[in-house]
Amino acid sequence: MKTVMLGLLMSLCLLSVPFLLPWKLDVKAETGAIYVDWRNTIGPWDGTPAHPYQNITNALKNALDGYTIFVRNGTYIENLLVNKSVSLIGEHTDLTIIDGSGIGNVIVVTAENVTFRNFTVRNSGGDAMDCGILLNYSSRVIVSYNIIKQNTNGISLRFSSSNMILNNTISSNILNGISFHYSSGNTISGNIITYNTNAGIYLLSSSNNMISGNTMFSNYYGLHLTLSGENIIYHNNFNNTQQAYADTTNSWSYDGEGNYWSDYSGRDLNYDGIGDDLYVVDSTIQDNYPLMGMFSIFYVDFQGKMYAMPFICNSTISNFKFEVATEMADRMILFNVTSKETETGFCRIVILTELMNYPLIVIIDNEEVQPNLLSPSNETHTFLYVNYTFGTHTIKIISSKTMYLYTQLLGDYAKLQSDFNSLNSSYYQLLNNYNILSENNTSLQEIYNKLNYAFLEHLSTYAENTRNFQNLVYIFAAAISIFLLTTIYLSKRAHTRISIKTKVEEEKLA
Repeated sequence: MKTVMLGLLMSLCLLSVPFLLPWKLDVKAETGAIYVDWRNTIGPWDGTPAHPYQNITNALKNALDGYTIFVRNGTYIENLLVNKSVSLIGEHTDLTIIDGSGIGNVIVVTAENVTFRNFTVRNSGGDAMDCGILLNYSSRVIVSYNIIKQNTNGISLRFSSSNMILNNTISSNILNGISFHYSSGNTISGNIITYNTNAGIYLLSSSNNMISGNTMFSNYYGLHLTLSGENIIYHNNFNNTQQAYADTTNSWSYDGEGNYWSDYSGRDLNYDGIGDDLYVVDSTIQDNYPLMGMFSIFYVDFQGKMYAMPFICNSTISNFKFEVATEMADRMILFNVTSKETETGFCRIVILTELMNYPLIVIIDNEEVQPNLLSPSNETHTFLYVNYTFGTHTIKIISSKTMYLYTQLLGDYAKLQSDFNSLNSSYYQLLNNYNILSENNTSLQEIYNKLNYAFLEHLSTYAENTRNFQNLVYIFAAAISIFLLTTIYLSKRAHTRISIKTKVEEEKLA
């Protein structure tokens, strides 16, 4: 449910931005278009650009479902009932005025699929239920880019769902700036709600509403919730006598981001624009991710597409511009910041990579600084944190294709240089190893020569010893031969003697 509501909100915000511009006076008559101009006092009145109706009431009477009613600048003293699915578009918000002259509701919407945009609505009746704009049992109504002031209640929804209240300025109303009664599933976003006597936004028995991106300053209550739970409340800016009241449980943050509270005194030690400490009003109001600066959105219209650029910043932002240098395809955001003397200024900016898809260069007062990319950055969004000293500064954020290519070439060069240095280092290492091997080879050669010399000496000694041994063997063999011959000789003589002796004895006996 949260995801669907957020997607619907962002889509509608992006689609509705171009209507900040007044509609052109030279729009040609077409089927489904009706024109109103108070200066056509004598007629005829047929709703064409040449013969517009003199008041909005008659235009509504003659319109059919699906028609668009264009209202030219002027003050229209009327109380309107919108009971058809039409679009009412003012020429210019400040100059197209619907004045209720202190009687009842200025505008009552009872139909579905109604758009109401670019008007100033003022001077409702003084009864407690009287409103500048009342949506009664209505759905799919868009109220955007209007000024709602000096009414008893600014905008009220009663028993209405699936409506959107976007980018209006609602101020100086006697009771509620925006009030919901038994109305759920609606979106309140991007409104500036100030100097309302009771509450900036008041909900009674209304749940599952999305309240985001609103600025609620100088009201008694910024947000007052009675018997209203399960609402999603984030990216709002609170600076009121009483910031908020609730008697039931709601979500005071979304996707890790909460609201800005003027009386929050927590720290941001990791410099991501989100407070490290909780913001607690009471047991029912606890913001786990309070913002360190005010939330705002700037829009960039580029190549027929609208891009939202959310900021969290503790400084005043002015002169926001988006420029393209066609020669080099560079895209640049420029803005000024003015921070308080007692604070170090910062801005956290979310940039769609589809809009600025090259590495970012950050320049503060003509001096390049190192960009601080926060961890939520991914393929679709870049979260950029920039800080600066107090005072006024000019900040430029550049996405440069030329610089990207230069950086890429510089990276390639650096890699080649690194590879060369690595090869050069390897060469010197090999050369050093060669020298060591050469020295080792010389040492080994010297050792070899010594060993060879010793071997030759040993061989010579061995040869001499061998000759001596051979001589000894010869002598030994000769001695053995002489010994044997002598032994044989002596043996023969002894045998001869014995034979002679034996014969003599035998002869004597004979």
